[in-house]
Amino acid sequence: MRISFQLIVGIVFVLWCMDVRTDAAIPVDIIRVAIVKNSASVTVDGDGLLAIRENGEAVSLAPPVIIRSVRDTVVVDGVAYRRLTMTAPAAVIVNGKPYRGVAEISPTDKGLLVVNELPLEDYLVGLINCEISSAWPIESVKAQAVIARTYALYRKQARSNAPYHLESSVIDQVYDGCLIEDSRARRAVSETAGQILTYNNSIIQAFYHSSCGGKTESADNVWGAVLPYLKGVDCEYCLTTHSVSWEQKLSLRDMEEKLRTAGVKVSGLTDIRPGLRNGRGRLKSVIMVTARGEVAVTGDQFRKYIGYGVIKSTNFTVKAVNGDILFSGLGNGHGVGLCQWGAKQRALDGFNYEEILSYYYPGTELKKLFDIR
Repeated sequence: MRISFQLIVGIVFVLWCMDVRTDAAIPVDIIRVAIVKNSASVTVDGDGLLAIRENGEAVSLAPPVIIRSVRDTVVVDGVAYRRLTMTAPAAVIVNGKPYRGVAEISPTDKGLLVVNELPLEDYLVGLINCEISSAWPIESVKAQAVIARTYALYRKQARSNAPYHLESSVIDQVYDGCLIEDSRARRAVSETAGQILTYNNSIIQAFYHSSCGGKTESADNVWGAVLPYLKGVDCEYCLTTHSVSWEQKLSLRDMEEKLRTAGVKVSGLTDIRPGLRNGRGRLKSVIMVTARGEVAVTGDQFRKYIGYGVIKSTNFTVKAVNGDILFSGLGNGHGVGLCQWGAKQRALDGFNYEEILSYYYPGTELKKLFDIR
């Protein structure tokens, strides 16, 4: 029975890999994405769910399965395993979200780690509608497919010895499995199959963001990385969207609590002031005025401490209003690399995806994977 079950798993996996190949000349690349981290338990479901334990033995489980973290093991129905790998013919469902490929569940010091391992091209199809809308002009969707593929492969190289290559959040790229896949997302991935951006024949760090507010940022200003293809370009294209500008009103009390939680000593916060700006117009520093003096943090640290979704960029002004601080800003994200809303407008203006990419990543070349291997 064990041999028969494992044989079925092997056949399903091989057929699944064969099905996702979009070009016979391009090898199937596998990517590993952390979809759950540090969780006390996860629920796994799926029609025809197949499970394999760490020694290769098949495990008979009746889905839905609740898996718990107990010390250095994963426990199902009172039985402990060091690792479980699960798949299903259509999709394996983890905490209600369907994923192609396999879900590998293993214990860590802080709880369960669930890694979705799947072909890169399938990962990209699932990612598109998490990052933008596949209903955008197809050339902008194709540009997104190329940079997401490039970013993923760069991270895979950088983390080749790690348990996973990518996070499934804004830390890397937003990915929620195959629930919101559609034909336009698959078309964009298929029509750019295997294409990546390179500089001097190496995969680039293809950073991107939602909107830049008129100028993309230099990677040197954000992370101290001097990259010739990420020096920043003028971008009037995203200014056509209403979402490029934002306002946020926060109380000094709430900000003080968040800053103190982050370890910033701001007891008795009385004001927030902008510091110096860099050559791209973004704040290099933000100054907190307290009862004991002034405390400065970098603009990016301030966004992190208050919340990336609250302070949407480092291009903002501040104004005190009755004990609150009113932030008025432009852009959404770190500003480095491709501006997604700008790419949409450039596509509407008639530019193709190659032209869009060369604008935001000057000096780069578009190549197929096998050209650099």
